[in-house]
Amino acid sequence: MSNSSVQSVDRAIAILEILARRGATRVTDLAVELAVHKSTAFRLLAALEQGGLVEQTGDRGRYRLGFGVVRLAGAATAQLDLSKESRKVCLRLAEEVGETVNVAVPQDGHAVNISQVRGPAAISGHNWVGQRTPAHATSSGKVLLAFGALPLPAQLERYTPATITDPTGLGLAQIRERGWACTLEELEVGLNAVAAPVRGSDGVVVAAVSASGPSYRLTPERLPEVGRLLAAGAREISQRIGYYR
Repeated sequence: MSNSSVQSVDRAIAILEILARRGATRVTDLAVELAVHKSTAFRLLAALEQGGLVEQTGDRGRYRLGFGVVRLAGAATAQLDLSKESRKVCLRLAEEVGETVNVAVPQDGHAVNISQVRGPAAISGHNWVGQRTPAHATSSGKVLLAFGALPLPAQLERYTPATITDPTGLGLAQIRERGWACTLEELEVGLNAVAAPVRGSDGVVVAAVSASGPSYRLTPERLPEVGRLLAAGAREISQRIGYYR
């Protein structure tokens, strides 16, 4: 990104902060506070307005925060609530399963982990929080694909010899039927995982809770048992964030 682009981003952020602090503000006042020409302020406001982040008031020449800001704030708040409300359940699951438990949400075509709890038997210090993981090669991603929270990628990249690159081999219908998904060394050699869907207040799948561990311990024979534990935990998390059924 060029220096001018970075400067434009900084100025756009500054405009949002000014409007949050002062409310509806005239373009000329924004330009003065930013120390830029009025035409520059107009250009930045036009870009923000196109994204729904600012809007003009009835008083011509004044701008205020738009509903796009509310939408972004709501999404951030929802993730914070999900992370908070799932914590107790994830702590229990990590103890029961003995492995690392994560909560992931769909974002930009990937499964992104927003919280993590390490189980007593976990041997890896790897922190998955904030990481974008491929949907087709992770148990959380498969759950989000199966329940329509993520679109199926046009191409399925191979990460290990076990990665499934044919969409028909993902078993999405089976995942919906049994209520959990698994991966067997499909993202990393020696790593297996199981995940179940978390539903929002409207019943739509908004996240997945998963358990991952070494393949010698989280064996194929254990997957159904762990899957049932995660499915029960996912239902509890769903209820904590407002889903009742």
